[in-house]
Amino acid sequence: MIRPITIQDAQQIVDIYNYYVINSIVTLDLVSFSAQEFEDKIKTISNDFPFIVYEENNEVLGYAYANTFRTKPAYKNTVELTVYIKHTELGKRIGKKLYSELLFQLKNKNYHVVIGGLTLPNDASVKLHENFGFEKVAHFKEVGYKFGKWHDVGFWQLTL
Repeated sequence: MIRPITIQDAQQIVDIYNYYVINSIVTLDLVSFSAQEFEDKIKTISNDFPFIVYEENNEVLGYAYANTFRTKPAYKNTVELTVYIKHTELGKRIGKKLYSELLFQLKNKNYHVVIGGLTLPNDASVKLHENFGFEKVAHFKEVGYKFGKWHDVGFWQLTL
């Protein structure tokens, strides 16, 4: 089931996210988050943008949301997307289901452009974005440093 996020989801969401903070370059965050920090994030983001979860048997297996791309008013119809899937549930098309719903909601709210920023390499996320019609529009080399190495970041864009 895909549904809007609630504050009660914070612990499950932070557990999903912190796995990637600790074990991968998918996020360039370096320090794990607390459930309280994610509660604040949920409140802030869900006030203005879609923030959804994928749930099975009362367990959150993934989440996705849109957020501010840049703060200048002229960018108000452009958003940046985020999706994370519980690491034990990868390959089950949960990300595709979440993105389908998120893009549907954003189109209905008259957003014009959606952007996905990816730490590279990340073949699964590149494939997810390109399957929805996103096109790579930028590649920044060695802009993030994690696990003793420099990492590239790419941006993919879709016009709704």
